[in-house]
Amino acid sequence: MREVCKLSGTLTPGQSKCVASNAFSIAEAHFHPEAWYRAIVLGDTPIGFLMVNISPDDEEGALVPAEDYPFAFLWRFMIAKSYQKKGYGKKALDLLVDKLRKEGYRALYSSCHLGKVSPYRFYLSYGFTDTGVFEDGEEVIRLDLKNAGANLKMDS
Repeated sequence: MREVCKLSGTLTPGQSKCVASNAFSIAEAHFHPEAWYRAIVLGDTPIGFLMVNISPDDEEGALVPAEDYPFAFLWRFMIAKSYQKKGYGKKALDLLVDKLRKEGYRALYSSCHLGKVSPYRFYLSYGFTDTGVFEDGEEVIRLDLKNAGANLKMDS
């Protein structure tokens, strides 16, 4: 756990403004039973962290259309600076998408800060699309899990 918490310190100052620290996220998850969180590891080395809200509250469909239920919300996602742009973020999302699809989820939502330093382009390149909704100053994005990762293969 300590190694996962230290990963937040590898981010640039701009990146740190886009995602809460892993220590804060792990602590927050203990107060939210809907939080599913995991370290992202390469061999035995922690290289990232993700946290998903597996049963988000949508306040009577204010954000998510009925056809996307059940859906999950990618709450936190980070890859340590020295492991970025090497395909590990995509692979981590591939594994998450595979898990959610097997569990019957129809969509994965997230939100991100727009600006000079932002994961927005990464998410769009993965297949997320804009929803046109802004929440807490962040763009809400959506990934259709019915079509995403259709060619995924899990390593044995």
